[in-house]
Amino acid sequence: MGKMSVDLCGITLDNPVIPASGTFGYGYEFAELYDINILGTFSFKGTTKDPRFGNPTPRIAECTAGMINAVGLQNPGVEKVISEELPKMRKVFHKKVMANVSGFSVEDYAYTCEKLDKCEEVGWLEVNVSCPNVHGGGMSFGTSPEAAAEVTKAVKKVTTKPVIIKLSPNVTDIVSIAKACEEAGADGISLINTLLGMRIDLKTKKPVIANKMGGFSGSAIFPVAVRMVYQVANAVNIPVVGMGGVSSAEDVIEMMLAGATAVEIGAANLVDPFASRDIINALPEVMEKYKINSLSEIIGGAK
Repeated sequence: MGKMSVDLCGITLDNPVIPASGTFGYGYEFAELYDINILGTFSFKGTTKDPRFGNPTPRIAECTAGMINAVGLQNPGVEKVISEELPKMRKVFHKKVMANVSGFSVEDYAYTCEKLDKCEEVGWLEVNVSCPNVHGGGMSFGTSPEAAAEVTKAVKKVTTKPVIIKLSPNVTDIVSIAKACEEAGADGISLINTLLGMRIDLKTKKPVIANKMGGFSGSAIFPVAVRMVYQVANAVNIPVVGMGGVSSAEDVIEMMLAGATAVEIGAANLVDPFASRDIINALPEVMEKYKINSLSEIIGGAK
């Protein structure tokens, strides 16, 4: 069998497959279906400083080869995540986990990351800069290199663990933003978050989602994700975590050839709760088919 392990910011993963934040909760519901320790790791539900109920319903719209969601970062807030969710998670998952963090100000990000950095089970902080900057007029921190760098610096100042900045694809120049994060001290970059999408109900002639627009994910966005991962991986010297429409072992290989060190699985988990497990189980056969002895050797191989 080929070697599936990879090194992500100094921590070894048994394989590169990581369920993406927002599609895997805190893991314990999936642990009732299979042993989730088969995973490389997983990124748990996006955590904010304060509790959030999320957006009004309906929050989900179906699309051809994908879905649109506008859940709105529903979570119990960092204090409860640490006191209630992580102890439950620890019982079923025995590896380092990725903590996904969102915020509405630089201070929010720093506060939440500092708290989660102290948790033993947290291996990496995945900082989602796709959130609205409430002090900057509502545009997300991830739409400007300066704002993304500011968040990166603030988080790095109060943490000791690897910081991976999760970027939005809803920009014209993702490379400049990734490079700004690297220069500000980021240990890794993850991309892409969802594209902005919308559906309209022909009967009511109104948007399907109460929020009008939401995050478009699923296999339809895979080529965009591969392109952006390739661009960023060729521009920075830190690891890239690739995601966006990944739904098979072949997709994982393609994403790694584009430059991803590890690969997150998002919407596929919502369609099939066994998706991540099945992708991991299929990897050895796909590696053999394409004569790949070690996954770490193919990272960025598509030149």
